[in-house]
Amino acid sequence: METGIVKKADWYDHGHAPHMATRLGCHNSSKFQGTANPRERLEYLLKQKTNKYCADCGSPDPKWVSLSLGVFICIKCSGAHRSLGVHISKVLSVKLDDWTNEQVDILVDRGGNAAVNMKYEAFLPEYYRKPKPESSSEERTDFIKRKYETQQFMVPGNHNIHPLHSNGASNGTKSYEKQHTGIRHAFRNSWRRKDEHKVSKKKLMGMVEFVGLIRVNIKRGRNLAVRDVITSDPYVILHLGHQTVRTKTIKSNLNPEWNEILMLSIPDPVPPLKLQVYDKDTFSTDDKMGEAELDIQPLVAAAKACENSIITNTTQLGRWLATENNPLITDSAISLIDGCIKHDITLRLQNVERGELDIELECVPLSQ
Repeated sequence: METGIVKKADWYDHGHAPHMATRLGCHNSSKFQGTANPRERLEYLLKQKTNKYCADCGSPDPKWVSLSLGVFICIKCSGAHRSLGVHISKVLSVKLDDWTNEQVDILVDRGGNAAVNMKYEAFLPEYYRKPKPESSSEERTDFIKRKYETQQFMVPGNHNIHPLHSNGASNGTKSYEKQHTGIRHAFRNSWRRKDEHKVSKKKLMGMVEFVGLIRVNIKRGRNLAVRDVITSDPYVILHLGHQTVRTKTIKSNLNPEWNEILMLSIPDPVPPLKLQVYDKDTFSTDDKMGEAELDIQPLVAAAKACENSIITNTTQLGRWLATENNPLITDSAISLIDGCIKHDITLRLQNVERGELDIELECVPLSQ
């Protein structure tokens, strides 16, 4: 077993309790052995010393997780992670998302912030400083892209390979550095050349500030278009700025029930939320089943206005009227419900012969 990494069996095998306590820095781990509660297991991992701080900027008390990478991160860094795309970093909330034991198993297998950083920051140059809690969005995003997307700080030769799926042992990192000083210097020189190119590119593209998060509950579809003789295999894609997420595919159903929550960071300025429905095909390009575009600026404005509100009763904050210029089938209300800003919408899919979607939007300001 790699140093700093706790295997899934450690949660269930009482014989491994001492190893788990050592690797996670916990001396009272026995009560978690064999537990079936993923929330307790997640909270247990979050209490470990190195997981109490954001893996990327060091902010205390991180409440977000990159499930695919296996790190606990702060809300500001979570926005930069989402911009990488779910194929690199799938972000979940410790508090807002429902967790399964299988998902917690993934975090256990990854080993936590310390083990992951040993891989992704194995050759972090001394002259390149990690962002701090007070760092700008520009600094934060630049570092996270270098660390996870281009993998510039990993062991030379391991690029484009997920380091936690490789056969190399993490406890060999220090000895590897001593034995390969020449390679390290060569890698740093290479990194400097890449850096010069990327800095100029960054100045042209700019960086994105995030003002909050939006949770989109894709509830159901109704009377969707037929694309496979008599039925379809629909799924929904959401786009917000440069971020893209999608639901699962539901087989052979024109009235699918997804009830799936997807989360995106809200850039500033606030772009429209775009929805696309597709029919999944195995041997050909997926077929389009309609689309819609929603202006979420009123929802964001309502969330900001109620950020410090002490109102606890359900309150209607505004209405969005259905017109020929928007995809709404009926008028919809933006409401304050249990302290959350929510917007239930029934929309008509456009550029297709038929189809409707029921969704619920919830805006979460960054301060929360």
